[in-house]
Order: sequence, then structure tokens, then C-alpha cells
Amino acid sequence: MAGKEYLESGDSVIESLGSSREGLSTAEVGKRLEEYGRNKLEEKKKDGIVKQFLSKLADPMLIILMIAAVLSVVTSYASGEVEWSDAIIILVVVLINAVLGVVQESKAEKAIEALQNMSKAKSKVKRDGKQMTVESEELVPGDIIELEAGDSVPADARILYSASIKAEEAALTGESVPVDKSSDTLTGNEIPLGDRRNMV
Repeated sequence: MAGKEYLESGDSVIESLGSSREGLSTAEVGKRLEEYGRNKLEEKKKDGIVKQFLSKLADPMLIILMIAAVLSVVTSYASGEVEWSDAIIILVVVLINAVLGVVQESKAEKAIEALQNMSKAKSKVKRDGKQMTVESEELVPGDIIELEAGDSVPADARILYSASIKAEEAALTGESVPVDKSSDTLTGNEIPLGDRRNMV
């Protein structure tokens, strides 16, 4: 949501988002998902295999080993007979170490992804007039979200109806105690974030 929904009535906000108290239709949700994208933070682009490999080679210990390999060749050349075996062994160890580092990092990333997929947040929404549970990523502007005690708020929302609701906003406003919320329309012009009692 964007704008000053806290200064508008709940019905006005619903109307401006092209929704209703019965929620959006499944077809409309599909269109809005295409238009707005998923309800999640943009993920950092992952580095390619080559970039990961080069970053492993940039490790200070591996750089020291590579310098040692070069010095080994230079000193053997200065003594009149070039000896490659030490340099090759050191470089092979460096390459094996870098490859193993990339493989382990890749496995760890896949394990983290699998855990994230298993523990994806769910939300209760009203769609086609029925309550259903969907992944929070699939929420779109205009969805009617239903919250119960202990639920996490999955997206910015204007409260349409409430029964003695309190919200923990410490991460957002720094307030250490839960804040009373209501569905009342606020009056004023510019209301600070912490005082928007009809928004979660």
C-alpha cells in the first residue's frame, strides 16, 4: 500500500484498491501477481561459479601459497636448475582447496534454500468470499488479510475491523510495548508512523 490510507475510511481504501470485503477473485489475484510481483524482499543476485572460485583464490593464505610457489621456481632458476615439482604441488593444493570451498558453499546454500521453502510464512486471506490459507509471498494489493493473536503481519495493511487488537511494533518504531490498534479513520494531515493506529 502507498499513500495516506490511514486518513481514509476502510471502505474507501477497499474501493481505491478495486477490492471488496469478500476479497479478490482468484483470477484477479493472478493478474495482480503478474503486475506487482511476489510479496517478498528482492533477493541478492548470487555469484556465478567462476566468481565464487576466484573469490576463494583471493583468500590471503592461498595468495601466500601461490607466492611461495613462484618464489620456489625463481630460487631454483637462480641456482641454475629449474625445479617445478614444489611449485606444481603447491598450485594443485591451492586449486583443490578453492574447488572444495566452492562445492561446500554451494551445498550450504542449497540446504538453506530447502529450509526456507519448508518454513515459508502462511497467511489467512479472504478470496472469492471464502477464508483460505496461502503463502505470504502470494499476497497482492487488495487482499483481505485475517489476523489472529500471535500472527505475524505479512504486509502493510489498513485495519478494516478489529476486536481489542494490539501490535508489537518494536522493530518498526522502537516502542517496547504492544500498541493498541483500531479501525477508526484518523484525522490530521501528516501523522507520524508510530501514531498510525489503524495501520499494521
